[in-house]
Amino acid sequence: MSDQSARWVDASQLPEELVALIDALRPGEDVLITRNGETIGTISAAVREEPFPSPDSDEITVVATAMKLSASARDSLSERLGPGYLVLDLRSAPPSVDVLLVPPSSPQLIGNFRALYPKARIVITEIEDAELGVKYDGPVRRLLDAGAEAYLPSSTIPLLAEQLDRTMTRLNQLTGDTSVPLSIEAPVVVPGPVREPPFPST
Repeated sequence: MSDQSARWVDASQLPEELVALIDALRPGEDVLITRNGETIGTISAAVREEPFPSPDSDEITVVATAMKLSASARDSLSERLGPGYLVLDLRSAPPSVDVLLVPPSSPQLIGNFRALYPKARIVITEIEDAELGVKYDGPVRRLLDAGAEAYLPSSTIPLLAEQLDRTMTRLNQLTGDTSVPLSIEAPVVVPGPVREPPFPST
């Protein structure tokens, strides 16, 4: 079928989770579209124009972005991370990526990414960078923008106590107040403690 007669759909008209799943397809992989248990269509991976890189995994941490970022945004992230990192679009990243940056999404999509990239550290990130034209916000970002000063994803009461004490200390240091924290210019997001290094050592 020629390009003139081919039917197409703009990705902006599709649900973000479906677009992310399609972007994650590797050559030879398909997404089946079903209705009442019957397959009514197939989405196949496009041919990748960029070759898979072959960095030395002992020296380079490969970061793949599952959100749509411009080349300048990826370059900026790579520059900030430093020479020990290589930042790639998910569509041109090898299956052995070390870190997968994912926007807020459903547990099902995260599970799909986990199955596709079993060795990767999956990191959910909410980004808003007007200068680079990037905006992937989520519920935590919206709550912080509304006035909350911290987000503590505590799994137990002892962990909550540890995180709260650490957060209060940081807030007091930022405001210069040793008693009651005042409002601060930038909200603080405090993740749970990492039991092992968040990224492979370089």
